[in-house]
Amino acid sequence: MPDHICPPWLSFLLINPFRRWAQNPEKILEHYLKKGDVALDAGCGPGYFTIAMADLVGEEGLVIAADIDAEMLERVRKRAEKAGVISRIRLHVGQKDRLGVKEMVDFALAFWMVHEVRDQDRFFSEIRSLMNPEATFLLVEPRLHVPEKMFREIVETAGRAGLQPWSEEKISLSRAVLLKAIKDRRGPDLKPFWLPVRNNK
Repeated sequence: MPDHICPPWLSFLLINPFRRWAQNPEKILEHYLKKGDVALDAGCGPGYFTIAMADLVGEEGLVIAADIDAEMLERVRKRAEKAGVISRIRLHVGQKDRLGVKEMVDFALAFWMVHEVRDQDRFFSEIRSLMNPEATFLLVEPRLHVPEKMFREIVETAGRAGLQPWSEEKISLSRAVLLKAIKDRRGPDLKPFWLPVRNNK
């Protein structure tokens, strides 16, 4: 989880309606989720992506909204109740050194938060342990704060935890990659992900 808690006022910026012009959550996530999926929103903040995830997984699905800030999760709860999707969302208070989630998931999202995680090896290992065999993990970092070299290092850290880069994802203002769990870590080297690109803008 992130090493610090963002101030509550920052949540206004995270869920500002103008953000949808650059980062429409439904359009970004519709490629990865289907009805009935179990999804994890790691470091969910005020739930900008959580609500869209709940819409996409449907009534039979589940979204685990995990954050270390209980006040942020309370904002998620209020927004989810207003949107009519609270029954599909499980709020989970994590710890600074681990998520602590127990459910296996079909999809995981870490949006603009991994660069703030102190122990990224442990974080990625925990995400890997929660992924079902065909699960995917969308890792997204802010282009402004995370230069390409740093992003590559983050992806390499994910690789050491058993997460294989699958494709580079094109998301506005961001650097993003879709990862899959390696079934056998003794297998061949990780393939480069700087090849296929999907435009999710």
